[in-house]
Amino acid sequence: MKFFSRSRKSEHWAISLDIGTEFVKTLIFHIEGERAVVKGAGKARQRLSDMAGGAVTDIEGVIRNADLAIAQAVKEANILPREVIMGIAGELVKGATTRIRYIRPNPKSKITVAELEDLIRRVQRRAFDQARAQLAWESGHEEIDVKLVNAAVTDVKIDSPSITNPIGFQGREVHIGVFNAFAPIVHFGALQTIAEELELDLMAIAAEPYAVAKAVSEGEGTSYSAIFMDIGGGTTDIALVVNGGVVGTKMFAFGGRSFTRRIAATLGLPFSQAEEIKLAYARGELSDERTKIVADAVRADCEVWFAGVELTLGEFQNIDLLPPRILLCGGGSSLPDLVAILEDGHWSKKLPFSKTPSVSHIEPKGVYSVVDETKTLVSVQDVTPMALANLAIGLVGEGNVVDTLVGRAMTTLRK
Repeated sequence: MKFFSRSRKSEHWAISLDIGTEFVKTLIFHIEGERAVVKGAGKARQRLSDMAGGAVTDIEGVIRNADLAIAQAVKEANILPREVIMGIAGELVKGATTRIRYIRPNPKSKITVAELEDLIRRVQRRAFDQARAQLAWESGHEEIDVKLVNAAVTDVKIDSPSITNPIGFQGREVHIGVFNAFAPIVHFGALQTIAEELELDLMAIAAEPYAVAKAVSEGEGTSYSAIFMDIGGGTTDIALVVNGGVVGTKMFAFGGRSFTRRIAATLGLPFSQAEEIKLAYARGELSDERTKIVADAVRADCEVWFAGVELTLGEFQNIDLLPPRILLCGGGSSLPDLVAILEDGHWSKKLPFSKTPSVSHIEPKGVYSVVDETKTLVSVQDVTPMALANLAIGLVGEGNVVDTLVGRAMTTLRK
């Protein structure tokens, strides 16, 4: 770490680092059983040149901002942990749940660790090939290097019944679903470099929409279904949860900065002043005249953003019905026009909604397993770093058997 050093033992402590387009946000937390207790929080504003479309464009700039944010959290928590979990976003980050059906040759034998690990590897290799082909097509490059970012077993069924840990069970027909997220090596490598320069041990990089969806849905039961949208400064990240499992994640490069630029162009103001006006508009603090000017300015961009949402939702395949519930987080979600256009009901007939979806914001208290002792995590911007802390619960200290196997399979695939 550049500006300070460790002074206390940091076992079962960790840092979550959300490198957003507008802000670097970080939390220092302690794992206590099945909870992450936040002891310190920090935030530092990014320059316009530091990030673009959710991806790092100036590594040194981001490192400097991360140092400042972590310093704030260290001052409050009075400890600097060694381990960090980082979030990754951007429109070239691809996440999906891949499922396979496997007929066991000896149904009376008990499922072993080796057998389950082999199944997970099969699923991940299939997903790796699919993601690599998709990214090659989208980027226009025939050969594109991708990295497996994060993975998790979403569901396991043996002869129909759903189970949590299949080790030791008998049965003939196994259905297993594994969520895998992949990113181009250039994005993945940038985050690795940032962790190294900060002198932190990188325990995981996680797709941010997956982290948010998992953090909220895991406390709701297996029948829970929703669409999660994290609207940041440079991207909109979408995760689809059906019956308690993450079906997939997708992202497109349109976020809050686009609206700020439109306001700046309309009013002839610098970006920083336009950002302040946008925030005041979201809080309802502008005069009626100024409110109308801003609303007129962002209307066309809201339509473009909504078209991006429709297009992205349409890319989720093999879905009979989309959940009629949309949950929002991220700084961009505070713009009331985005909520209004989602609630308006002018959805494409091509999208399989049974009815017009309801729209609401995710509150920080909705991340059930993360306890905020700082009493400062009150904004929709705080949900993502809290969701990353939630993912770390199974990584700091001892994880469960299935998570360990997924980790080993990921290591094999990355070689």
